[in-house]
This record gives sequence, structure tokens and C-alpha cells, in this order.
Amino acid sequence: MKPLLLASAAGLLAVGAASAADLPTKKTPPAAEKPNCYASFWTWLDSTAADCPLSAYGITVYGTIDMGGGYESHASKFNNDYNNGVAELIAKTSGNAKWQLVPNGLSQSNVGVKIKEQVAPNWYVIGDINTGFDPYSMRLADGPQSLVDNNGIAGSPAQSANGDSSRAGQWDNTRAYAGLSNSTFGTLTAGRQYAFSNDLANNYDPTGGSYGFSLIGSSGTPVGGLGDTELARYNTSVKYVLQYNIVRAGALVQLGNYSEGNAAENAYQFDIGGDYAGFSVDGIYSHAEDAVFLSALSHATLVAHPWAADDLGATIANVDSWALAGKYKNGPFQAFAGYAYDRLTDPTDSYAAEQAADGFNSIAGIDVPGNTMIGSNISTTGYKFGAKILQTAWVGAKYAVLSNLDISGGYYYEWQNNYSGTSCPVDTGKNCAGHEPVYAGLIDWRPVKRVDLYAGVMYSAVYGGLANGYTHPDGKAWTDPNNTAFTSGVRVAF
Repeated sequence: MKPLLLASAAGLLAVGAASAADLPTKKTPPAAEKPNCYASFWTWLDSTAADCPLSAYGITVYGTIDMGGGYESHASKFNNDYNNGVAELIAKTSGNAKWQLVPNGLSQSNVGVKIKEQVAPNWYVIGDINTGFDPYSMRLADGPQSLVDNNGIAGSPAQSANGDSSRAGQWDNTRAYAGLSNSTFGTLTAGRQYAFSNDLANNYDPTGGSYGFSLIGSSGTPVGGLGDTELARYNTSVKYVLQYNIVRAGALVQLGNYSEGNAAENAYQFDIGGDYAGFSVDGIYSHAEDAVFLSALSHATLVAHPWAADDLGATIANVDSWALAGKYKNGPFQAFAGYAYDRLTDPTDSYAAEQAADGFNSIAGIDVPGNTMIGSNISTTGYKFGAKILQTAWVGAKYAVLSNLDISGGYYYEWQNNYSGTSCPVDTGKNCAGHEPVYAGLIDWRPVKRVDLYAGVMYSAVYGGLANGYTHPDGKAWTDPNNTAFTSGVRVAF
């Protein structure tokens, strides 16, 4: 499979080169007069990063800090390692109502360095290194460590917010890549990079894939494209994107496997899209083999194996995904819609069975002991009765009331099939059919260009198989797990 994939990517390059004489090059518009960026701190705040970057010799330092607070009807405890800090969607960790700090409500706080240096006419060397962090604890975003934090702890309300993620405490947990860019021949990059599905979620979500106001951003599952949050980024990969008139196409191929910090043994994606008359659309196909889903260890497991307190469990699966999303802009109004289809099946190759027996190091460097050490710690038969089909759809809109004031809202709906092998009449098992509706609204005001003041609400509920394992914080039966989260905050870009 890998030679075929590399040949496909090479074919894209060849087509781009062969057609170069016919490809249009973008005309550079006349440069506008730039503001006096550093006349005062206020002048700098009221400039954009494009107008007044922190740059020298082709190197730019940039980032954002996003801090806020809010109220949840069923809140999870704050976790210093978790990307979101708190769980603003209804979760198994949801407890009683609470006011609390909420980091990264609008976007992940981050700091990075990027380069763009011309090396020949219309040819640029480009690169970007970026890491995300919690502005309250100042810890690097680390989803797998948030699972370790909850090893051996029962569910609500004792557990803190947690979840698997491709952000695993790495110094480059957002991205780290370098490559070449040309407006005619396209862009070729290598390193740790966003999956196309991650780009799609950010571009076609009415709230920009935010943690505080989006099912896509907060859960991360559809963002991974393939129903796996760890697949939102490929750690060692090659990515090629070509723009021809109104059409763009791209290919992304993972090189290496677990030992190189990837979430799968083999993975690739293809993207095709375009822009015309206010419309934008992208379609993506994704595939991954032996993809990893990490999980915390139970109290019973730690009683039997106390040496495993800093380890994790895992499920391994083969996954395929299709996603299609679009948006339309007309003056101050924008409309958004999207759909993702994720199919998960048991792994089919001998590598997965070997890893299940022997164990492996996860993307965070955290050990996942094999089944010879902890029985059933790694599952390769989670879908033995049938494929899990996870589907996600969303619609939304955004309106610029003023040049510096936007309102946006979205409706998200996620559902899974019954893959339990039984009729599942009461939909109580985790493999039973279930669904999750989410409603969100957001107001974003920019008093100066580098500062966002935002506030909004998100309501979520789970039913059927998706509600399996949810316990009411008061110990009562919870037939309708739900959460309403009000969040406000400030984001500053530099």
C-alpha cells in the first residue's frame, strides 16, 4: 500500500510540473500603507499580526493567549494537562453545577515560530513550529497525561476532565514542519502536520472549531477524521497541496509508525476542494491502519498491577473516513454545513496482534503494557460483531453585525450505529446505537484588532449507547445526561 500511496503523491507532483506553463500565477496587489506598529502599545494592539508581525530576517514569533471563565450545569473538575482544561460537553466526568476557570474557550493558547524566506523568484522556504499550552497552569497540552491523571479513579464526580488527543505534551504538540512553496507548483512540506480533516473542521465550523462552542472542537473525535482524536495530526509525514485556478488538491502520507510518535501503523489522506463566487467546499478521504485509542486504567486493574499507575490501556482499530463540508459568504453573512462518516473495524494484520501481546509506547511516550503483562489491556476485537459507524453533521451561520462584532451559532448532531451483535432493545451498552445533539451560540467583539472579548453558550446531551457509563453526580439514575455551559473570556494575539 505504501508504494502505491507514494506513487500517487509523486503523480500529483508530476502533473503540477507538467502543467506549469499553463498555470496562472497570482498577482501581488499593491502594498497598502502600513501603520506605525510600535508608536505605542495601543497602536500595536490595534494592528493585525499581518501588518505588524514580530519578525526579523524571515523569522516570525507569534501566538495567542486565551483565558476565561464560566458556569456549567454539570461541570467536570479542572485538569491542568487536558487540552480544554474542562469538559464543556456533557461527559462521564460531569458532576454538579459549578463556576470555574475555562482556558482556551475560543482557541488553543499557543506560541510558535515560523519562517518564510525567498530563495529564488517565486520560491520560498517555509516552516512552522508551534506548541499549545494551558494559560492557567502553563503546562503543555497533553491529552494522554490527562488520562493517566485519572487512572484508578471512579467516574463522576471524582474524575477530572480528560480525553485522548494528538497533543501529548510534546514541545511541538501543534505542528513542526518545513518545506518549499511556489504559487504555481504548489506547496510541499514534511514533518508534524495537521490532517486535512483538522483543517476542514477549523475552516467550515461556524465557531472555528472552538473548544467552548463546538461539538467538533470540544470532542475532537470528528476532527481526527476517522473517529480518532490522535489522528488529527501526523507526526512524521509528507504533505503536498496544489492550487489550480479555483480548484485545489492535496495528499498527506504518514511515514513511520508508533515508534516515530504516530497514532497509527499506516495512514494517509486525500483532499479535493475549491472556491467560486462566495462558495467554498472540500471533500476528504482518510484511511488508517492499527490506529490507537488510549484509555485510563480502572481501579481493579491498578489493585492487581500497582506498578502500572503511570501506564494506559488501548483499543486498536482500522479506520476509514469520508468528510464533505462547505460554506457560503455574501457580504457580512456566512453559512456553513458539513458531514463526516467514520467506519471503525478490528485490525487485520499481524502487527496489531503482536503489539497487543507485547505492548508499545504511545505518542506521549507513555507505556501501554501488553496483554502478557495485563490481561486484556490492549483490545484488538472491539468491533468483532460489526463495524462501528460514527456520523457527524452540522449546520451554522455567522454574521458580522459590525466590522469588529460577530455573532455565530451552530447545530451539531453525532450518532452511532448498533455494533453490539444483538438487538440492543434498551440501548444501554456502549456498542448500542446512540446520538448526541449540540446547540451553540457565540458573540465575538474585537475592541482592537489583536483582542477578542467573547461570550457564548453550548448545550449538549447524550442518548442510547453514547450515554453508557454516565452516572449522575448525586448517585441517581441519569436517563438524560446533559450539560449547559456558559463561557466568556478574552483572547490576545501577538
